[in-house]
Amino acid sequence: MSGRTSSSGLSTNQAQEKECGIFPHNEGNELESKDGPQPSGDPNLVKWDLNDPENPRDWPVMYKCWITFQLGMLALAASLGSSITSPAGDAIASYVGVSSEVSVLTVSLYVVGFALGPLCWAPVSEIWGRRWSLLPAVFCLGLFSIGTATSKNAASVFITRFFGGVFGSAPVSNVSAALGDIWMAQARGIAVTFYAVMVVGGPILGPIIGSAIVVNPKLGWRWTEYIEAIFVFAVFALTVFAIPEVYGPVLLKKKARRLRQQTGNEGLFHPHERMKLDPKSIITKHFTRPLRMLITEPMVTCIAFYASFVFALLYMTLEVFPIVFEEERGYSPVVASLPFLGLFIGILGAVGINLANEPRYRRIANAAKGKPVPEARLPPMIVGSILFPIGLFWFGWTADPKIHWAIPTVATGFIGAGFNLIFQQCINFLVDTYGLYAASAVSANTFLRSIMAAGLPLAAKPMFHKLGVGPAMSILGGVAVVAIPVPFLFLKYGLALRKRSTFAPVD
Repeated sequence: MSGRTSSSGLSTNQAQEKECGIFPHNEGNELESKDGPQPSGDPNLVKWDLNDPENPRDWPVMYKCWITFQLGMLALAASLGSSITSPAGDAIASYVGVSSEVSVLTVSLYVVGFALGPLCWAPVSEIWGRRWSLLPAVFCLGLFSIGTATSKNAASVFITRFFGGVFGSAPVSNVSAALGDIWMAQARGIAVTFYAVMVVGGPILGPIIGSAIVVNPKLGWRWTEYIEAIFVFAVFALTVFAIPEVYGPVLLKKKARRLRQQTGNEGLFHPHERMKLDPKSIITKHFTRPLRMLITEPMVTCIAFYASFVFALLYMTLEVFPIVFEEERGYSPVVASLPFLGLFIGILGAVGINLANEPRYRRIANAAKGKPVPEARLPPMIVGSILFPIGLFWFGWTADPKIHWAIPTVATGFIGAGFNLIFQQCINFLVDTYGLYAASAVSANTFLRSIMAAGLPLAAKPMFHKLGVGPAMSILGGVAVVAIPVPFLFLKYGLALRKRSTFAPVD
C-alpha cells in the first residue's frame, strides 16, 4: 500500500458518472502544503489509489447526492435565519422601544455576521476540514437563535442576531467548497444549482414563514427565532451523525498516518501534515487569506462586486415588498409576503436555464482534457444580467396600487431568475478557478456581498419613501443596466485575469 495513484482507467463511480455524460479528470489528487499545491513526483507521497474508497470523488453517486442534500439543508437553515425575523420588525421595535428603522438591524446585523464569519470559517475548513468548519458553527447558530427569542432588550436582540449571523455564515460560505470536494467539475454545476436554491431560498421563504408566525396571537415574534432554532437543531442532529469529512488534504493526512502504522514506512507523508500551524502563521496567513484574495486576486474582486450588487438587492426586497404590498395596498402581513413566492418561482425557473448549460459545459471541459473551464459557466450569467434589470424596471413602474397586484408579482419572477443566474454562476466560477482554495475565494465573495446586503435594507425605507417606488427602483435598475457588460467582459478577459492569479495560476 504505497499510496500511489494509477494513471489509467476509471473508478467504478466515475464510470457511473460517465454514463450520465460526466467525465472524470485529474482533480482527485490535488495536494497542498503551507506553500500551496505541490508536485507529486515523490514515491513516498501519499495520494489516492484507483477506486480508492476513501476518496470522496470515488464515493457512490447516490451517497454523494445524500451528502449534497445535507449540505444544502445546512445552508438553508442558516440563510432562513437571516430573514425570518423581518416581518416581526414592528413587534420587536415596540417591545424593545426602538423605531421601526432601527429594528431593521435585526436583519442587517445578522448579514454583517455573514460578512465577518467566513473570514474565520474558510481557513478552519482548509486547515482542519469541512466538518469542523460547519457543525460546531451550526450548533452555535441554534443557541444564539434561542438567545434572540429570550431577549429582554434591544441590545441583547441585536447582539444575538449578530453572532447568529457569524456562526450561520459557515455553511453559506463553505458548502460550495465542500461540493467541489466530492463532485468533479462536469457534475459540480448541478450540485451547486441545488446549493444556490437553498442559499437564496432561505431569505425569500423567511418573510412568508415569519409573517404567518407573527400574526398568530398564540405565537408572536419570539417564535420566529424558536422555529429557526428548532430547524437548525434538527438539521444539526442529522448531519452530525450522517455527514462525513470530504476535504481531500485532511483525508489524505489521515491516510498517510494509517499507512505508516500499517507498513512501517516512516517516509510516507502528505504535505498537509507539514502545514505550519503556529498562532502567528494561522493569523497572518490562513485567517487573512480571504481578504488577501479579495484585494489581490482580480478574478475574486470582479466576481465579488457583481455578486454583491445583486445579492444586496435581494435583501432590499425584505423592506421594499412590505412598502409596496402592505403600506400602499393595505394587504395583511401574510398576504403582503406572498409576492416573495413570485421571486422564488423565478429562482426555480433559473434552475432550468442553469441546467441547460451543463451539457455545453461538459463538452468544453472534455475538450480541455477534463480541466475546469470557468468561462464556460458564463452564458447563463449573460441571460441573468438582462433579466435582472428588466424585472427591476417592471416592478418599479407597476407597483402603483392602481395596477393589478399580479403585474408587479410577475416582475418579481424576472428579478429572482436574473439574480439566481448571476449568483450561481459566480459561485461556480470561483470554485472552478480556485479548487483547494475555493472556501477562501467564496468567503471573500461572501464578505463583500454581505456588507452590501447589510447596508441596503437600512437605506431602503428612507429611499423608497422619499423618492417613490418607481424612481427608487429605476436607480437600481439603471445600475443593473450598466452592469450588463460584466459577464461579457469576464468571458473575454477571464482567462487573462486567471493567469495573473497567485493562488490558482493557469498555463
